[in-house]
Amino acid sequence: MLNSNSLEWAKNKDISDPLSKFRQEFVFPKEDGQDVLYFAGHSLGLMPKRTKAAIQSELDAWGEYGVEAHFKSKIPWVNYHEVVTASFARLVGAKESEVVAMNSLTVNLHLMMTSFYTPKEKRTKILIESNTFPSDKYAVDSQARFHGLNPQDTVVELKHAPGADSINDDFIISEIKRLGDSLELVLIGQCNYLSGQKFNMAKIAEAAHSVGAKVGFNLAHGAGNLAMNLHDDDVDFAVWCSYKYLNSGAGGIAGCFVHEKHHAAAKNPKDFTSMKRFEGWWGHNKTERFKMGPNFNPISSVEAWQLSNPPIFQLAALKASLELFDEMGIKNARKRGDELTSYFEMMIKENLGTHVTVVTPASRGSMLCLKVTSRHQEFKNHLMNNHAIVDFREPNIIRATPTAMYNSFTDVYQLVQIMKSFFNGK
Repeated sequence: MLNSNSLEWAKNKDISDPLSKFRQEFVFPKEDGQDVLYFAGHSLGLMPKRTKAAIQSELDAWGEYGVEAHFKSKIPWVNYHEVVTASFARLVGAKESEVVAMNSLTVNLHLMMTSFYTPKEKRTKILIESNTFPSDKYAVDSQARFHGLNPQDTVVELKHAPGADSINDDFIISEIKRLGDSLELVLIGQCNYLSGQKFNMAKIAEAAHSVGAKVGFNLAHGAGNLAMNLHDDDVDFAVWCSYKYLNSGAGGIAGCFVHEKHHAAAKNPKDFTSMKRFEGWWGHNKTERFKMGPNFNPISSVEAWQLSNPPIFQLAALKASLELFDEMGIKNARKRGDELTSYFEMMIKENLGTHVTVVTPASRGSMLCLKVTSRHQEFKNHLMNNHAIVDFREPNIIRATPTAMYNSFTDVYQLVQIMKSFFNGK
């Protein structure tokens, strides 16, 4: 029997894995005429080969039809965003009426907080992670100031225990209960961007609702990475980008989820007791949208939160990638991701000793957060010089992701050997 800590084992595993075929669907960057070892899918996913044709088709439609491409293109632009709805719903465990592709992640986060963060009297607090992505922290701080509140008094950060790198789910629940009726919103990155830790959305949502608070999740590192059930978990809202695990290209169009139980509450813009929402013409009733009437008549779904007509070329890129997710299936992707990441962790522990430690806990997606104990800058340069692309965070953090859709067991083996050669002085 082959030792798993060998190139032969990794190659045989790739040959026997039926999902390895999806690797051929992607374009790998090259250096010195060879494919790089790409482990940065948590930051920017690779380009599917079919993306060029998808965008070119819409460029051709623009050239042939001009404005009439909204109605004459093979996929009419006027409802192009609807083409990705079913795929989004399958990815995040939602009804199609609960998901929509629109805007960018932080824009969607602000739109959601307009509806779901409505502080009054003593219920003002927002609970977030202490190491949340900076954009989320800027957003919640600005929302607090928008309501005339001091972020230092309003935004409560979940602190790690001394010496810990992750947060226990039970600690999050205890903090929710401690804040009680002062808590207005829980906003968590479902998969933490730095540590890679995955949180239990169902438990957090239940705890938040039990004290009268709302709950939202940032799925930037979850969508396309983790299987989830937003509807059944009773999440109020969620937002995500699509350029990481969803491979839609830099700055690709984002996604948004609003649980169906809130759709009716925001139905009537003339009712000042209804849920508040910023509105634009693309959220208007589709049968009347082009009549250009003065009064807003919202679509009776999450689409009512849309503001403007979406960017077609971004949607085309997203559609191309989501076709692959539909073919693979998110549960199969997660199973393969678990196998790749577990192999990566095992190889690190067997080959790198105390030089590199794994920060990410067992509850996680595909990304591993690693701490390098010494010679951080030299180690970074060594990886780059050997055509390995990972992600560095000061002072000594590496984030590396064997992405389920296109990385291989052979990739993992080769990356660890490059790391090992640095510490062995080769």
